[in-house]
Amino acid sequence: MLELEEARRRILEAIQILESESIALSNADGYFLAEPIPSKIDLPGFDNSAVDGYAVQSKDLIPAKNAAPVSLRLVGKIPAGESFVGQIESGQCARIFTGSPLPGGADAVAMQEDTQIDQQTSGQILFLETVKPWENIRFRGEDVKAGSTLAEAGTRLGAGHLCLLGAVGIENVRVFRQPIIGLLATGNELREAGQSIGPGQIFESNRIGLAALAKRSGATPKIYPLVSDTLEATVAALQKAFAECDAVVTTGGVSVGELDFVKAAFEKLGGKLDFWKVSIKPGKPFVFGQLNGKFLFGLPGNPVSALVTFILFVAPALGRMQGAKNISWPTLPAILAGPLENRGQRRHFMRISLDEKGQARSIGTQASHILSGLSQANGLVDVPPNATLTAGTIVPVWRLD
Repeated sequence: MLELEEARRRILEAIQILESESIALSNADGYFLAEPIPSKIDLPGFDNSAVDGYAVQSKDLIPAKNAAPVSLRLVGKIPAGESFVGQIESGQCARIFTGSPLPGGADAVAMQEDTQIDQQTSGQILFLETVKPWENIRFRGEDVKAGSTLAEAGTRLGAGHLCLLGAVGIENVRVFRQPIIGLLATGNELREAGQSIGPGQIFESNRIGLAALAKRSGATPKIYPLVSDTLEATVAALQKAFAECDAVVTTGGVSVGELDFVKAAFEKLGGKLDFWKVSIKPGKPFVFGQLNGKFLFGLPGNPVSALVTFILFVAPALGRMQGAKNISWPTLPAILAGPLENRGQRRHFMRISLDEKGQARSIGTQASHILSGLSQANGLVDVPPNATLTAGTIVPVWRLD
């Protein structure tokens, strides 16, 4: 039985990064970059105003105060998207707006709130406050310099990256292809939602939960019909899924029972099993194997076990397939509001509820079939074997939300 780190190491060493492709930036949310992106321009591309007001020479306003305003002659207006022809001379000002280019000769912008239109003299503006040199000005290249790297290879693109890349005129980006992940659930007792249910039967829910985790990991899930507990049905289902997907995730059928056919069916197709037991709770029966450059992740059938093993093993593998710079599941530190006790011989990933104050507490019963607790949990805490983490302990929490 492997320790978690050894199992994960074997998986990641086997994974190959998928091919890259060029896609429109508008479609790139959630993709991982295949190459660094340099900026071809400065950002901002020109000195511009940070406020609505008037472009001036700051020395003209040194004596300005509310009781004795300075009067300057208005010589133009500069809307955003236009530029001023000529220079601002001493004694002059130009109406300017946020984002408008700074006219030549000006070295500051006085805020509109610190000015008045001179009612006595046409074309004159009264300034009630001084202004420092270069006040209220955004300088060319102060955000991004031409040639600087905007995002490294392996970066997962999000809203902030898309805004930045769009602002420098990037139209297309080269990214790694998102893997297609087949999701299979095995078991004679399983029924689809909407079907009638008889004695001893249950509605299957693992696939929809795993599909959500797959999307969060940047993959495209493909849900397949339920698989009955026969070798023939399992072989057929795996064969179809492997033909259409980059990897296949199964739930159920990976233990040692008479009706657990996933491992046998996989080997019948020519697959090679790497391991099938990991020293964690929940999730000891976990299968990893390879078939023609594609991968099998055999998860337990209990819902909590399936989701936990997906986070621990499948999610990092999906990140590696996409060339992710960081393949770790998001964690943050929290303080235990109460003790977490593990009396077993395996590490126990316990479900907790993390509040807005950063305090984590157990959701109650930790049995792997308790779905109500899973719905209340927004994190996992790794509790060592035969250990108790006392209240007040600072622990890393694997986020589920």
